[in-house]
Amino acid sequence: MTAPLTRTELADLLTEAAQSVSGIVTAEYPTAAGRSYLHPVLGPLSAGPRVVGELNDRLEGLVAAVPRPATPAGLFALASYAAALGWLTESFTELTASVDRIYTRVGIPSEPRNLVSAEAGGAERDDAFDFAFSALELAAIRTAAEAAGLTPDDYVEVLSQSLLAASRITDDCMEISSSLLEDATYVLDEASDHVRTDDGPNSLPTLVRSLLVRMETAR
Repeated sequence: MTAPLTRTELADLLTEAAQSVSGIVTAEYPTAAGRSYLHPVLGPLSAGPRVVGELNDRLEGLVAAVPRPATPAGLFALASYAAALGWLTESFTELTASVDRIYTRVGIPSEPRNLVSAEAGGAERDDAFDFAFSALELAAIRTAAEAAGLTPDDYVEVLSQSLLAASRITDDCMEISSSLLEDATYVLDEASDHVRTDDGPNSLPTLVRSLLVRMETAR
C-alpha cells in the first residue's frame, strides 16, 4: 500500500498531461513530396496515439492504485484527467476519419478542370483563383500537385481539408491543455485537501464543464 497522492503530486499529474497534449500540436513528421497535402496533419497524427496511450496507462494506474484516490482533491483531479483522455480520444477519432476521407478523395480519378493553366511567358490565373493566389503561389501549387499526381484543383481541395482537420485538432489540444493547467492550479492552490465540491457546476473540473457545454451546444 502506498500513500495517497498529495495535492502537489495531483497538480503535477495534470500539468504533465497538459504538456503532453500541447506537444501534439508542434509534433513534426517527415512528409514525402507526393503527400505534401498531408503535411498539416501528419505531425499530430503521429504523436497523438502515443499521448493517448500514455494518458490511458496513467489513468488505469490511478484507478488501480491502492489506496485509490478518494479525497475531494483526488477525485477532482481524476475527473479532470478522465475528461481530458475522453476528449482527446474523440478528437483523434475525428482526425483519423478526416485523413481517411482525404485518402479516399485522392484515390478517386477526376477530370482535369483546367482551373490553372500555364502559357509561354508566365502563369494565367482563372477567375476562380484570381482573388486568392498570386502567380508565385499558383506555380507552387502546380509543382506540388504534379508531385502528388493530382490536378491543381484537387490538390487545393485536399490541402484545404488537411488544414481544416489540423486546425480542429489544434483547437481541441490547446483547450484540453489549458483546462488541465487550470485544474492543476485549482488543486494546488486550495488551502486544504478538501477541494470544494459543494458549489454545484462551478466545483466541477474545467474540462468537465467544457464537455457539458459542448454536449448542450450539440443538442
